[in-house]
Amino acid sequence: QVQLVESGGGLVQAGGFLRLSCAASGSVFAINTMGWYRQAPGKQRELVAAITSDETTTYADSVKGRSTISRDSAKNAVYLQMNSLKPEDTAVYYCNAEVAAAWGRKRDYWGQGTQVTVSS
Repeated sequence: QVQLVESGGGLVQAGGFLRLSCAASGSVFAINTMGWYRQAPGKQRELVAAITSDETTTYADSVKGRSTISRDSAKNAVYLQMNSLKPEDTAVYYCNAEVAAAWGRKRDYWGQGTQVTVSS
């Protein structure tokens, strides 16, 4: 019963930047970890970056140093700033939230995705 909506994708030239946004709504009680994944055609979905409730961050090696993930827990939102974009960054980017559920369970929710296209 949690909905995630992404925004901020688009077409940019190599070397440019984008800021992706994601907001969770619905039956949100506690979000443990929020993150961004991406999937290019013919490839597996991969983790781009994640941030925990205590703001510990992780990044894929391919984006580390040029990307920053942040969150606003009060708004149940997560953001991804990507700089120095490369054509290989082209993919559909999905927001993910790990939400605490009943009986100590955790559930993952996914947004519908936002397209990022980096032209060379």
